[in-house]
Amino acid sequence: MGAPPGYRPSAWVHLLHQLPRADFQLRPVPSGFAPQEREYQQALLLVVALAGLGLGLSLILIAAYLIRVCCCQPPGPPSAKSPPPGGGCVTWSCIAALLIGCAGIGIGFYGNSETSDGVSQLSSALLHANHTLSAIDHLVLETVERLGEAVRTELTTLEEVLTQRTELVAATRGARRQAEAVTQQLQGLAFWQGVPLSPLQVAEDVSFVEEYRWLAYVLLLLLQLLVCLFTLLGLAKQSKWLVIMMTVMSLVVLVLSWGSLGLEAATAVGLSDFCSSPDTYVLNLTQEETGLGSDILNYYFLCNQAVSNPFQQRLTLSQRALANIHSQLQGLEREAVPQFPSAQKPLLSLEETLNVTEGNFHQLVALLHCRGLHKDYGAALRGLCEDVLEGLLFLLLFSLLSAGALATALCSLPRAWALFPPRSGGERAGSWGEDGGGSTLKGLVCGGRILMDPCIAPQ
Repeated sequence: MGAPPGYRPSAWVHLLHQLPRADFQLRPVPSGFAPQEREYQQALLLVVALAGLGLGLSLILIAAYLIRVCCCQPPGPPSAKSPPPGGGCVTWSCIAALLIGCAGIGIGFYGNSETSDGVSQLSSALLHANHTLSAIDHLVLETVERLGEAVRTELTTLEEVLTQRTELVAATRGARRQAEAVTQQLQGLAFWQGVPLSPLQVAEDVSFVEEYRWLAYVLLLLLQLLVCLFTLLGLAKQSKWLVIMMTVMSLVVLVLSWGSLGLEAATAVGLSDFCSSPDTYVLNLTQEETGLGSDILNYYFLCNQAVSNPFQQRLTLSQRALANIHSQLQGLEREAVPQFPSAQKPLLSLEETLNVTEGNFHQLVALLHCRGLHKDYGAALRGLCEDVLEGLLFLLLFSLLSAGALATALCSLPRAWALFPPRSGGERAGSWGEDGGGSTLKGLVCGGRILMDPCIAPQ
C-alpha cells in the first residue's frame, strides 16, 4: 500500500510497535491495531495496570522507608542541641528532587504543546477535506440545477421558435438529450452526498476532547509546579506547617502522575500500532462508516498509478457531451438566427450556461483528483503519528520524572521538617524559664521537643 506523501513511520513508531503485548491471562497478543478486539483492549489495559503497579510499589517503598526511619533510628540524648548527622544531606536531596521535578514540568509543557499542535494539524486536515468534499457536492448540485433550468426554459423556448424547421428542431432536441446525459453523469460524481460520516463533525469532536485534555494537563503541571515551589519555600523558611501541607499535596500529585503515566503509555503503544500501518485500518473503518465502494476509497487513500480513477468514464462522457452541445449551439446560431431573430436570446443564454458549466466541470476534474484529499490524509497522519506521538513521549518522560522526584521528596520531607528548630516563641519561653520558671519549663520539654507553649510572664 502506498504511503501518504511526506509520511514515513518514525523510529519511535517501530520501537513501540515491537514491544510485546499480552492480555489478562498473559497470552501474547498480535501488535496489529485492532481496538475492536477484546484481547487487544486487554493488552492496553494491562499497560495501564503496570502504571498502577508502579504506584503501589512506590507507596509501599515510601511507607517502609518512613517506618524504618521513625521506628528503627536510635533516639538521641535529651540534652543534644545539634541536629542528627545526615540532616543536611536529607534536606539537600529533597531540594535536588524538587528541582528535577521542576525540570520535568518544563518537559511536560513542551510535550503538551506538541500534542496539541499534532491534534490541531489533524483537525485542520479534516476541515480541509470536508471543504473539498463540500465543494464537489456544491458544484455538482449547481451545475445540475443550471443545466436542468436550461433544458426546461431556453431549450423549450428554442424548440417553439424553430417549429417551422424540422432539422433545427432535431438539433435542438439533440442538445437537450446531451444536456440530460451530462446531468445524469454529473450526479454520480457527488460520491460523498448522503454519507453519514462528516469530517467536520469528526474535527469538532477531536477538538472538543483535545481542549479538555490540554486543560487537564496544564492544571496538573501547574499543580506540581506550585507544590515544588511552596515546598522549597517551606524548606527555606523552615515552616513546619507549610512543609507538612505540601507533603500531603505531593502524595496527591504522585498518584496523579502515575495515573497520567499509565494513560500516556497505553495511548503511545496503541498509536504506534496504528501508525505502523494505517492504510488498512482507515480503509476498512471508512468503508464501514460510509458504505462507499472500495474502488473510490482505494483511489483517494492510496493515490498511485496502480489505482485508476473511478470517475474517469463519467468525466470523459460528460466532456464529450459538453463538446457536442457546444458544436450544436454554434450550428443553430449560424442557421437559425438569420431566419428566426427571436432565437438569438435563448441561444445566448444557453451559451452562457454552457460556459459556466464547462468552468464548473474543470473545477470538478481538479477537485476529484486524488492529490488533494490524499494530501489531507498525509497531513492528518503526520500530525497524529509524529507530533502527537512525540508529545506523548515527552509527557511520559515528565510523568516518570515527576513520580521519581515526588517519591524522593516524600521520603525526605518528614525527616527534613522533623529537624527544624523550634519557633521563636519557644525560644522566648526558654529564656523566661531560665530566669524564674526553669523547673516549670523543664517539665514541658521532653526529649528536646516542646509539648506545649508556656505562658510568658508579663513584664
